[in-house]
Amino acid sequence: MALCRFACSSPASTIFRSPKYPSKHVKFSLLPFPFATMEAPPEGYRRNVGICLMNTHKKIFAASRLDIPNAWQMPQGGVDEGEDPRNAAIRELREETGVSSAEVIAEVPYWLTYDFPPKVREKLNIQWGSDWKGQAQKWFLLKFTGQDEEINLLGDGTEKAEFGEWSWISPEQIIDLAVDFKKPVYKEVIAEFAPYFQ
Repeated sequence: MALCRFACSSPASTIFRSPKYPSKHVKFSLLPFPFATMEAPPEGYRRNVGICLMNTHKKIFAASRLDIPNAWQMPQGGVDEGEDPRNAAIRELREETGVSSAEVIAEVPYWLTYDFPPKVREKLNIQWGSDWKGQAQKWFLLKFTGQDEEINLLGDGTEKAEFGEWSWISPEQIIDLAVDFKKPVYKEVIAEFAPYFQ
């Protein structure tokens, strides 16, 4: 497995494979949020949020996709009609990872976009019943305040599982392990949040 050789080269890195049922006793803690409101996303792109979840060791949560071999990513998901992107980020993190012990500490104050490759676009447009060119993402940095046992790749049970394994990795590793069409966005996200990884 490529990630294990890459991410597990230091003794501090571990890959977790067995999802557990989510804990119901944890809650999100939100800090005052003085960041600028965002402009509308570009036309033709699906509104989406990305979540960069950082632990106390300044490592980033990444998970392997079940539908794309060897593709690792940070949590992300669509913004519902009328939903605030910040609330969408909190909801998506909980749905995909079971995590609700986190604090929003920063955001990228503008939309980042990527285009779907043709085959991905065709598949997703059938799945979603629409014709999006790609996704416009609003990115948030969250600090994980819970314990690793809280992480559950079955999520909170409201959505189908998307991930098979997870690990805490470096900002450089997340860029290297992302699918090619997401790498430019990941580079921008990591650059924006770089002061928090110092």
